[in-house]
Amino acid sequence: MLSDVMEDYLKAIYVLQREEEPPVRTSALAEYLGVTPPTVTSMLEKLDERGLIEREKYKGVELTDEGETVALEVLRHHRLLESYLAEHLDYGWSEVHEEADALEHHISEEFERRVAAALGEPRVDPHGDPIPSEDLAPLADDDTTALAEAEEGDTVVVARVSDRDDEHLAYLAERGVEPGARLDVVDVAPIDLITVSVDGRDVHLPTSIASAIRVRDVEASEADEVTA
Repeated sequence: MLSDVMEDYLKAIYVLQREEEPPVRTSALAEYLGVTPPTVTSMLEKLDERGLIEREKYKGVELTDEGETVALEVLRHHRLLESYLAEHLDYGWSEVHEEADALEHHISEEFERRVAAALGEPRVDPHGDPIPSEDLAPLADDDTTALAEAEEGDTVVVARVSDRDDEHLAYLAERGVEPGARLDVVDVAPIDLITVSVDGRDVHLPTSIASAIRVRDVEASEADEVTA
């Protein structure tokens, strides 16, 4: 049996591996989890001993096949719970992450299956993040880019938004910047500010927030909808 904290680490490593090429640095894990680097090092030693990660000295860590399977299962629980809370219990998308974090380690596989069935086997959670399949197959490669990389005149569709900052999520929800929203890039200022138009209304986004919004161009987004 793995502890909740061990599962949290494996999930974090998996998410970070998808955001940047592995191995995942200790400092990146510490920042993601809000703990100190020595705390991370201590936990990584335990995960290494159990064969769940591979460590490369001075470079970082990468999940083994077994570690990836655990991470995918925890992610599936987490994202199904977020979807259920939002769809059936009227939670806002800025509220579901913390609740799902508390519950994800403690639901049975039968409960997971019933939640998935009640939701109609969703592909993504309320933030647009992909939900692992029941057989825990590896997620498809990420084909999105950060909104912060867009240029003036671009038209893009929001694919997903990072769920790490509740205040940012609340801000974006109020302005309609959610998965599926079409954004016209009005201006990219040299002072770390990007302006987009959403349903005819201008929204000003600091680069720090725009970096947490993943988008696709309109044609790619429409093609994805056709194959869904």
